[in-house]
Amino acid sequence: MRLLRHDNDRELIITSFHENKLPPYAILSHTWGADTEEVIFADLVGGNSKANHGDGKKTSYKEKPGYKKILFCGEQARQDDLQYFWVDTCCIDKSDKAELSFAIQSMFRWYQNAAKCYAYLSDVSAEQKASSTSSEYVWEPGFQASRWFTRGWTLQELLAPGTVEFFSEDWDRLGDRRSLKSLIHKITSIPYEVLEGAPLLQFNVDERLRWRHNRHTKIKEDAAYSMSGIFNVDMAPVYGEGAEQAFGRLYDKIRKQEECLRDLCATDPCNDKKRIEDTKGGLLADSYRWVLDNSAFQQWQHVPHSQLLWVKGDPGKGKTMLLCGIIDELNRSMPRTALLSYFFCQATDSRINSATAVLRGLLYMLIIQQPSLVSYVRNKYNRVGKTLFEDANAWVALTEIFVDVLQDPSLSTTYLIIDALDECVTNRAKLLEFVAKQSLMSSRIKWILSSRNWPDIEVQLERADYNGRLSLELNAKSVAAAVNIFIHQKVDQLALEKQYKEEIRRAVLQHLTSNANDTFLWVALVCQDLKKTPNWLVLKKLALFPPGLDALYRRMIQQISESDSSEICQPVLASTALFYRPATIQELIAHVGQLDEFADDLGSVREIISLCGSFLTLREDTVYFAMQDQDQFTQLVQDARRFVMYHKGAIENYPLQTYASALMFSPTGSLIRQLFQHEAPKGITLKPGMSDSWSACLQTLEGHSNGVRSVAFSHDSTWLASASDNKTVKIWDASSGACLQTLEGHSDEVRSVAFSHDSTWLASASDDKTVKTWDTSSGACLQTLNGHSGWVYSVAFSQDSTWLASASDDRTVKIWDASSGACLRTLEGHSDEVRSVAFSHESTWLASASYDKTVKIWNASSGACLQTLEGHSKWVWSVAFSHDSTWLASASYDRTVKIWDASSGACLQTLKGHSDEVRSVAFSHDSTWLASASDDRTVKIWDASSGACLQTLEGHSDEIRSVAFSHNSTWLASASYDKTVKIWDASSGACLQKLEGHSDEVRSMAFSHDSTWLASASYDKTVKIWDASSGACLQTLEGHSNWVRSVAILHDSTRLASASDDRTVKIWDASSGACLQTLEGHSNWVLSVAFSHDSTRLVSASYKRTVKIWDASSGACLQTLNDQSGHVNSADLVSFLASSHLNQTETRSEHHVSQGPAISSDKTYISNNAQNLLWLPTEYRPGCSAVSSRCVGIGTGSGKVWLCCFL
Repeated sequence: MRLLRHDNDRELIITSFHENKLPPYAILSHTWGADTEEVIFADLVGGNSKANHGDGKKTSYKEKPGYKKILFCGEQARQDDLQYFWVDTCCIDKSDKAELSFAIQSMFRWYQNAAKCYAYLSDVSAEQKASSTSSEYVWEPGFQASRWFTRGWTLQELLAPGTVEFFSEDWDRLGDRRSLKSLIHKITSIPYEVLEGAPLLQFNVDERLRWRHNRHTKIKEDAAYSMSGIFNVDMAPVYGEGAEQAFGRLYDKIRKQEECLRDLCATDPCNDKKRIEDTKGGLLADSYRWVLDNSAFQQWQHVPHSQLLWVKGDPGKGKTMLLCGIIDELNRSMPRTALLSYFFCQATDSRINSATAVLRGLLYMLIIQQPSLVSYVRNKYNRVGKTLFEDANAWVALTEIFVDVLQDPSLSTTYLIIDALDECVTNRAKLLEFVAKQSLMSSRIKWILSSRNWPDIEVQLERADYNGRLSLELNAKSVAAAVNIFIHQKVDQLALEKQYKEEIRRAVLQHLTSNANDTFLWVALVCQDLKKTPNWLVLKKLALFPPGLDALYRRMIQQISESDSSEICQPVLASTALFYRPATIQELIAHVGQLDEFADDLGSVREIISLCGSFLTLREDTVYFAMQDQDQFTQLVQDARRFVMYHKGAIENYPLQTYASALMFSPTGSLIRQLFQHEAPKGITLKPGMSDSWSACLQTLEGHSNGVRSVAFSHDSTWLASASDNKTVKIWDASSGACLQTLEGHSDEVRSVAFSHDSTWLASASDDKTVKTWDTSSGACLQTLNGHSGWVYSVAFSQDSTWLASASDDRTVKIWDASSGACLRTLEGHSDEVRSVAFSHESTWLASASYDKTVKIWNASSGACLQTLEGHSKWVWSVAFSHDSTWLASASYDRTVKIWDASSGACLQTLKGHSDEVRSVAFSHDSTWLASASDDRTVKIWDASSGACLQTLEGHSDEIRSVAFSHNSTWLASASYDKTVKIWDASSGACLQKLEGHSDEVRSMAFSHDSTWLASASYDKTVKIWDASSGACLQTLEGHSNWVRSVAILHDSTRLASASDDRTVKIWDASSGACLQTLEGHSNWVLSVAFSHDSTRLVSASYKRTVKIWDASSGACLQTLNDQSGHVNSADLVSFLASSHLNQTETRSEHHVSQGPAISSDKTYISNNAQNLLWLPTEYRPGCSAVSSRCVGIGTGSGKVWLCCFL
């Protein structure tokens, strides 16, 4: 940007500045005369003192009529203590098309950032008042008729700057935009709020378009271009396109911009700030002014490289209102070019309790202030739309956008404020890491964070290498003084509203001053209660208010419990605490049975809410907690429920593990973990650490003694049934995870279970060739249906529960009368085993899936085959209808899921993503999601319409055989060969923590001799090397073409060997990861490998019991030992080494450890010195392990590698 100034000789000097280093400047708004009358850029550069006047004669540019206004603009800027000023006629080189285009797109911002804008009305003459009694100036008619109000470009010049001053033709000041707002409103019809500086985005598109009424531009396209800044859109000029095309582009950009901003804006932080201030009774300036003189704040504000300030304090100390005050002060004092963005986290509101929500809010406010920044969002948004902000990759995308925004060269000083970081529930650790890193990147960006005194937040912020810390406890005197001011204000309000006598006012003031303990929230809660207390009871009630927040909360709860309304208030409070978001009155009535009788009497419901002490408040018929800090109750209840559900097995069976396993395997952000962290065992470290938030897995149901093949929810989602290879069926309470019944009667593996629609019956299919129906209440077997000549793989009830269908390896489907057990029809047509059956919702169709690679759709009444769907290249395992019967999904051995049009049989989509065969599919009740379960040990949730993969749920350690949605689509159940059933939160959008490590089962592990690193071998064909201190993956060794079964490390830790199903042994350099040798010679899978203790020899064992001894240096095969009686596994090889005096490395097998770390024989415990210390949740149990002197390394069936180390 070029700016003008006058030198000592009053000559014009033109200087170029980078936009983020602009000095304060004034800017001129005017109407152009003839082109030959204006001073242009060429007149000022190159030493030209003469300018072409248009008639061939050259004159000094100072003789041009337009020079006078430039001169006066400079003089007025000098009087306003501004050295620099800008005039469009001569600061833009209009001969350079690229520069002109950039200037037009930047014009609104340039006017917006000016310290002063001078509107020069060349056709208005200023004179004195017509008379001493008249309030009208004689120049007002000329002002109203001024040409300046009819030009297109002057609209943005009127609205963009913070200050606009109007001058007459003789440069007499007529007033400014605020003082003349009535007159300007009369001329332009622009609302007063806009003229007073309200954000333009508060006004809709049509209203802003009306402001250009009666305005014209010399070039017709400029009518559109001059509006781009008003609508915050970036629009490059294309002169010659015509006005219609230009406006068409403008409208299109406005529409896309509005859509982008609407999708970005999960909440408007400006409105959140106003809501918080209103809820807390308004912002009292005197209660926060102390912080403005605080040394930590002063350093943050004024020292260039002090980028980060952390305001920390206990609950109720006024952190949020303190930040509201800082925001107001920055708004008043910061330069015009500076930006201010802020965000208020709140744990109980899903819109504002995550790291992605914080970045969305901050971005939204930055873009509102500097619209050109939206281009960084649009670059990605234009490709994917709203999912950019909401899918599993939202955090990655938003951080990339945010970094680009912060690096924008036009960005000036920017203040970013985040309140209540402790209430950022999802990915707080990621947010803190991001802020810490970005605070080191640029001195232009300044951050303020606030939170409670939580150690994990402090640890994260220490990475920022900062010293900006403002502790409210260490500023107790200032806080106490602020609380005292707050007390006086609240007591004065009470005295005025309640008309207290002086003695009551003094008593209230004295009690609050003596018991507040420097806590704003305590004062607010007490005053809120006193507001509802009759004056004659005030003195008596004062004595009942205990000092301290915890004691006050206990009293409030006790008061409700002992009141006559407790029976209805308690369920209202309990439900509100458990709600995912604030509920409307109607939603509260629907969830609280005690309110049913008041469904048509909302007045009574409002009264009941008011009886809930100081906990609840109503705003626009929506129920909120009265104080944000009370949301901690909700957060704690929700977290406690997740804690109990997830760790149910440990808590019920090994109660003392509540303080060990349950705490250590909970996320770092868990409130229960944080509250009881001091109870956790000392000297045990898990690496890598836990994630910061709960995963999608709600609970794991253990009880089957063998693989679980099938799961099904009852229609009302209260029960869950599971079928197992241990020949039993179990019925579970879906909410608590308790096993209600175990149904025994089948004589072979149970393959499938299904509930009748009314949940009174349960059907099971078994390898004993029968189908059984059970009474779900008593567990009694009602019927045994015989007729299939082979194993029965699948069973399904029709919607009205009159029919029962079964699929068998005898290649038939049978339809039975569910009441009598009679076989009604046998459907033949498949040429191989039939693996699955499913009824359409209205029971007119029946679908079957077969090993013959086809899906067939049958008429359920007649048994006629209507369609045969072909497309899968291998066996089809499972079929499922969507709830509206328009789609049919199929899962196949070919690793794909297909979605078919159920009417036409056309294949609509093929979903790819699983790395192994897909065993089961299920639609959510509303048909928006499709879940698939695979032998790759994952469950995937897909968007049924688009086919996009929304989530991948990891946690099972063996193949997953079945998946089912609850009827309300909030839960998803999965059954696995790891002997467990897992219940997942399907609706939260939370994705289970990505299990770092291998993408398939880990088969072998070994520690280096010095225990500094760990190697793991996996079915994913790789070997990984891990840092034993941090748990970080150091290298991934790739080269094997099949599963890697075993790994061994040389005694000096310089090399490692791996054995694979590709029939080779590879020797690797441990430092570089380079493959040094490939040893070939085995004729079958190589199952195990080990080095001799002296590192001279390497021994490998293969399937069919062949052992080879190799020279560890040259790779030469020294000896081959054959024994065809079986195959050699790792244990056999260890024995062989011992008998051959070829001792393995000192890494110990868990089967031989008596002292030091070890794993129990059933793999459920980690012990140390023969004492069981840590119970392992199922997803952390070993598929293989390695033990060093102080660490246990574990590889799980899902591919996760982790370490447990003892000090």
